[in-house]
Amino acid sequence: MKKYFQKSAKISLILVYLVIFAGAFVRLTGSGMGCPDWPKCFGYYIPPTELKELLFTPGKEYDKGQVIIKDETLLVAKNDFVAKNYFEKSNWEKYTKHEYAIFNPLHTWIEYINRLLGALAGIACFVTFIISFSYWKEKKMYLFLSFFICVLMGFQAWLGKTVVDSVLSPIKITTHMLAALLIISFQIYLIYAVQNKKLAILKDHTFYKVLIFASVLTLIQIIIGTNVREHVDFIAEAGAPKILWLQNPSFSFYFHRTFSIVVLLTNLYLFTRNKKLSLNFNKINWVLGIIGLEIVSGILMYYFQFPFGTQTLHVVLATILFGIQFYMLLEAKKQT
Repeated sequence: MKKYFQKSAKISLILVYLVIFAGAFVRLTGSGMGCPDWPKCFGYYIPPTELKELLFTPGKEYDKGQVIIKDETLLVAKNDFVAKNYFEKSNWEKYTKHEYAIFNPLHTWIEYINRLLGALAGIACFVTFIISFSYWKEKKMYLFLSFFICVLMGFQAWLGKTVVDSVLSPIKITTHMLAALLIISFQIYLIYAVQNKKLAILKDHTFYKVLIFASVLTLIQIIIGTNVREHVDFIAEAGAPKILWLQNPSFSFYFHRTFSIVVLLTNLYLFTRNKKLSLNFNKINWVLGIIGLEIVSGILMYYFQFPFGTQTLHVVLATILFGIQFYMLLEAKKQT
């Protein structure tokens, strides 16, 4: 079983990143409320594809918890019943978590696929936890960490529910992102801990300390970037055209843009030190490449009015950057 542990952990990590990508795409397309209830979608395990499926239909068999839209309101079936030729109000109750009652099939299925990926990632994490029992005698920590990751995945699922119930509360969306980064950190640690590969990198306390600083900067940048995204989403949802999304940017935007220079210079220092001392931290090249792509995508969003996909790319690259830096920290820590 041990030989499958690292592979399972890697698959779980990839799936978590796919969930992050799907979540970013959900926000890009404005599909966050595509499924207004949770864990089902309009009361279905497989969501509807046409509006007529959500309208009251005489003679139709309704299951308890199934949802219809009537008079721009979500109504939930109280029990199983067969509808008569006329609408009986006593069979229904109003959905009370929020008043959002719009059906857009594209948004619904984008959000539904996001949830399916989340469920698949949760299953993969649980499989990793089961496999971790093979380390019970020698490395109980792997078992405990695998279990904690499963707990965090459950927390993420619950948090996803609260995000929907709150009609996409900005604070809860930010917490959702930070929890995802925490899951990534633990998964990367497990992947790193079980590897048998001998490291070729050299010890350097200065590099390690600056790398910690650079990782903290990335985390701050992600948090501030999330605030910028929330501001842009608020303007977009008000119906403003893209050219106006950053016409009067918030302070967080200017901070985020300026702070990117600090992030770049800090990682450039790590790059030059690694090259000068031949420390063999090859992943620093990936870090600089990703930061370069982040800057380019940021420029495209600001000066070219948010070309399609740039927001999603910006978010996903930031989480990948954090993951690579965290892995480098584990490599550097082993040499200190």
